[in-house]
Amino acid sequence: MSSLYRSAISARLAKLPAELPPYVEEEDGEGDSLGDLPPGGGMGPPAMQVHLAGLNPAYAPISAESYFADAAEVSVPGRELNFRIYYTPPKFADGAVMVCHHGAGYSGLSFALFAREVTDMTKGECGVLAIDARRHGKTTSSSDDNDLSIEALVQDFVELMCTVFPDPKAAPTLLLIGHSMGGSVVVRASSRLLERKYNLVGVAILDIVEGSALEALPHMNSLLNARPEGFDSVEEAIEWHLKTKTIQNVESARVSIPAAVCEAPEGSRGPKYIWRTPLRSTAPYWQDWFTGLSSSFLAVRSARLLVLAGTDRLDKPLMIGQMQGKFQMEVIPGVGHMLQEDDPRRFAEIMVAFLRRNERVIVGNTRLLAVGAS
Repeated sequence: MSSLYRSAISARLAKLPAELPPYVEEEDGEGDSLGDLPPGGGMGPPAMQVHLAGLNPAYAPISAESYFADAAEVSVPGRELNFRIYYTPPKFADGAVMVCHHGAGYSGLSFALFAREVTDMTKGECGVLAIDARRHGKTTSSSDDNDLSIEALVQDFVELMCTVFPDPKAAPTLLLIGHSMGGSVVVRASSRLLERKYNLVGVAILDIVEGSALEALPHMNSLLNARPEGFDSVEEAIEWHLKTKTIQNVESARVSIPAAVCEAPEGSRGPKYIWRTPLRSTAPYWQDWFTGLSSSFLAVRSARLLVLAGTDRLDKPLMIGQMQGKFQMEVIPGVGHMLQEDDPRRFAEIMVAFLRRNERVIVGNTRLLAVGAS
């Protein structure tokens, strides 16, 4: 049973391509140039209210500078969005890049420690690109469009990839990774990128199974009732995530969580810091995100990987698919829903092995043989 589903039930019971412009430091005091990256950013499961006292240096934010080589703002005019991306390119032109899409409520920085591990393990031969989706992290919009439907998120992702890597023939081999909500995005985006002739070695989805996700949805409001409306400081936000075991890795929480909150509007009553993307505001899209995920995952025309935080109850399509060897499944013990944060080294080992196992079988856009690609 996934961490998300368990938490819901418990709550009920109780360097970039040359054409990309460099990112310019913002004027609101939350500078984000590489030299001073903000530490920051699944429908991650909160657990309980906890009493937090004052500022604690043990929970102070950590800059993301040492985790990625670059941070940039990428304008995609057709989507009226300026995407924040974090990127460590592969050191060789023909290297592969793992492209990471976060879950609901967080940001690309939830993959920060993972990115550093991948760089170390592959000695820089594999790159990592993490993005902030619309209404998340440091991505901004020039319109008032708050659409978080799966179609909007998928098209955002595809257009962003086409902007970052405008020439499919010159683009690196891509491995798409999506956590929770992000898993639904990368699964559905994969076919559109293949149609545009990008080399796609595989798709990995993290701690999300359609059946469990849909079963959990009726109980999500109870789950969110246990989630604070905000915090008096960023340190308090970090501490809450750790005290409730929403994230179990102190270093990762200090890097990722500051991007998940923002200062409350001036003059407002209540906490000084509020959620950048309140999960309750995403409720109209939950069903849309996960319905059809299993069949879409099994239809992906590349190698497939499912990484779970615990032994989940696979729904019928995935159970049949697993028996037929249509995808690889890995379970990481001792972690929660934010598995890429809780144990970034083990997760990196799984992803590097998956990449090496499958990348050598791609010739152009032709897959000769790949485990999980039948």
